[in-house]
Amino acid sequence: MNAMPVVNIHAIVPTLFPAVGAMVVLVLEILLAGKQTFLGRPVTKGWLASVLGLTAAGFLFLSLVVAAQNLITGVSIPFDPESPMFRLDRFSSFAIVVIALGSLLGCLLSVHYLVELGISHGEYYCLLLAASTGMMFMVGAVDLLLVFVGLELMSIPIYVLAGFQRRNLRSNESALKYFLVGSFASAVLLYGMALLYGATGSLDYTAIRGAIDPASPLALAGIAFLIVGFAFKVSSVPFHQWTPDVYEGAPTAVTAYMSVTVKAAAFVALLRFVSEAVGAPAFAVANLGGLFAVLAVLTFFVGNVMAVIQTNVKRMLAYSSVAHAGYLLLGFVAATPESYAAVLFYLLAYVFMNIGAFGVIVVLANQGKDADRFEDFAGLAKTRPGLAALMTLFMVSLAGIPGTAGFMAKFGLFAAVVSAQHVVLAVLAVLASVISVYYYLRLPVLMYMREPEGEAPRATTDSLEGLVLVICAVAVLVLGFFPNLGIFVNELRLLDLARASVASLF
Repeated sequence: MNAMPVVNIHAIVPTLFPAVGAMVVLVLEILLAGKQTFLGRPVTKGWLASVLGLTAAGFLFLSLVVAAQNLITGVSIPFDPESPMFRLDRFSSFAIVVIALGSLLGCLLSVHYLVELGISHGEYYCLLLAASTGMMFMVGAVDLLLVFVGLELMSIPIYVLAGFQRRNLRSNESALKYFLVGSFASAVLLYGMALLYGATGSLDYTAIRGAIDPASPLALAGIAFLIVGFAFKVSSVPFHQWTPDVYEGAPTAVTAYMSVTVKAAAFVALLRFVSEAVGAPAFAVANLGGLFAVLAVLTFFVGNVMAVIQTNVKRMLAYSSVAHAGYLLLGFVAATPESYAAVLFYLLAYVFMNIGAFGVIVVLANQGKDADRFEDFAGLAKTRPGLAALMTLFMVSLAGIPGTAGFMAKFGLFAAVVSAQHVVLAVLAVLASVISVYYYLRLPVLMYMREPEGEAPRATTDSLEGLVLVICAVAVLVLGFFPNLGIFVNELRLLDLARASVASLF
């Protein structure tokens, strides 16, 4: 009779908070929806939305705190020592911090926005928490089976969130496109897993690494299909076609959330697979470096060039997201601990830059309509000078101008690529970044050099929206000037923590 497996529940504590929170939010809505008053206050739609949103945010905050503590202390715990499908180490803790942070900011950004659009329902927060749980399982998975489970747990709720504005045809279209493309990507990923299992006889990363034959066509085909599947999720060219349509059609708060968290989960899961399952960096460079280089160059050039011709700000940010995926892929070309650490720091910085930019669009939403056209930002410096200044800061950071988090993220990544003797790729990435300056600065020019046009934007900013924008703005500046300075906690040196996180993989 087989002995019961000895599992360590502490390994999955950060993932339990959003999982439990998803159920709590649903039950809480049922308990409060039928009441006239609660705690002496009338249960209005706005008040109920605030309670549900803050409850979901509370569970995400607990996950963030626990993951940050594990990151600082360097905890390394397998869920099951005999069959460690999930491992909580510094690497997964760093990734969970990024995901929890992006989910928390996205959740706070959604509360008033959903009320504004008339789609505030408890299942929104349940879906968001469920998707976040799947992402956290993905980044801690050391077995392809759990990677696929986490991927589906992430993807299915986001398909629904993309179409959450059910009466909006664009939202329905985005959900359908995302579902079809996402399903195809999952099938490709699953096929790659099957091929790799056939070549190595295992789905466990350690076992795959020990059994993989660099000369086996079956193994190389399996790895290639896996990379293609991940390329869909990170919006890499030529698998990026769904991105602008989904980003434009989905509710802006959903776009903000998925633009940072899905990218972070997919990149981190790919990074762990390449470093732990495929094998040593030399093997990765010899067999995968060329593939990643082609994907990277195509992605950051196509993303930047297509962003130039957009007339919708959300579509512009979608192609911007494609371009940033190209920059991040350069870290896989270099395949060094320094480049992988730069990828982690880049993902953290990207959370604040991108959610901040989408946050301004959320704040401008008025009477159920998004202000997502370039014309909607004309003269914004006169009508909403604070929002214009914040949007300018986020655009400057996304462009990689010195003094911002975006510059430090790009500089660290490009420097790691140069150190790995890929100077030409670094030069091409810099040239692509120069192209991006045009469309990023297009918004500040409209906001400060043009007179207001059309309907006036929303005149007020909800307190939670304001909190998100302030957090993002402060983080963009702090990470830009002091990326490795422990301000509140002496051990909170983010660049060093990123390097220590990657060190746990080698």
